[in-house]
Amino acid sequence: MMRLSGSTSIARFGMLLAAAVLISYVESLIPMPRFFYGFKLGLVNAILLSVLYLVNARTAFLISVLRIILIGLLFGNLLSMLYSLAGGIWSLLLMWAAKKSARFSVVGVSVIGGVSHNLGQLLIAAFILQMNRSSLLFYLSVLILLGLLTGTLIGFLTTKLLPYLKPLFQMKA
Repeated sequence: MMRLSGSTSIARFGMLLAAAVLISYVESLIPMPRFFYGFKLGLVNAILLSVLYLVNARTAFLISVLRIILIGLLFGNLLSMLYSLAGGIWSLLLMWAAKKSARFSVVGVSVIGGVSHNLGQLLIAAFILQMNRSSLLFYLSVLILLGLLTGTLIGFLTTKLLPYLKPLFQMKA
């Protein structure tokens, strides 16, 4: 894990936040069938996983929360921010714990993130919308499957990205 300091830290943080916002925006343009309303591929998790592995959990958390707020203010609403914050915070906490345990590969940590993000959002939706149990269980099974698939893909993508991003964080100002 590398520590960033001073103006180099601010510049790298800004670059990572801008990349996360851009990826989130581009991902929002990808059409999804109505059945998957609100579902996204989670491409921004490649950035967050990279930051988690190359910098630290605090920076990944800040980038995630700021990205969610910026995207919500620019393109969403308060409810979309609430769903995203619930999923984002929950998934980052579990990814951090999984990484810290050293029992999981990058792909495993990503899968945990994908599934837990979906679960966090579903729990908030169930609370707000007062979903009945059968609807909740059905959608839960769909979201777990989607989280497994996208988490695996994002994990492999991040595994390929990390060697290219590592030198960026080793450079001195």
